[in-house]
Amino acid sequence: MCTAAIIAGGEARRLGGQPKGALAFGATSIIERQFAVLRSITETVFVVANDPEPYAGLGVPVITDEVPGAGALGGVYTALVRATADPVLVVACDMPFIHAAFLRHLVESAGSADVAIPRTAAGYEPLCACYARRCAPRLRQQIDDGVLKVQELLRHVKVREVGPDEIAPHDPDGVLFSNVNTPEDYARALERLAAYPSGPAAPGRDRNV
Repeated sequence: MCTAAIIAGGEARRLGGQPKGALAFGATSIIERQFAVLRSITETVFVVANDPEPYAGLGVPVITDEVPGAGALGGVYTALVRATADPVLVVACDMPFIHAAFLRHLVESAGSADVAIPRTAAGYEPLCACYARRCAPRLRQQIDDGVLKVQELLRHVKVREVGPDEIAPHDPDGVLFSNVNTPEDYARALERLAAYPSGPAAPGRDRNV
């Protein structure tokens, strides 16, 4: 059992302030697509958002930030404080191509580690990672100290890296960690969706669908 939290706190300035998770994506929205994935892993899923209104109709708990203005780190902290089971699987609301096979692998990799986190050639992916609830006091200390980079936590806890060799079988198209920050990102994501309606990068799927 684990807890899953979708972090939806960004202001999305480059998208004109439109909530990224609420962007239309196929027949649903990005965040509804994520819910379908996460609910195949755990029944305990909630959203962390500084503005709950855009997500109020989803039928799941929407939790406001414990510490307003602390950015993504504050979102992760809130997820850990409000979670009911370890590990806490955290996903950013603007990652439309996450899929259950990889997320299950990530959860299973957590073991006794404080953090299980993917590491690609571009670096760590702290907003698609598993955290133990015991990390919450360290995150709160960082918030109080004004150190708002999630990666700083990794210097102080036991880390399980999920590296490129483990990621590759789950991400043949290189889009697993793609996010939607700009109109151009959104357009590319929609093009990928049109090419692979059932979702690129998920092993075992028919790429001719």
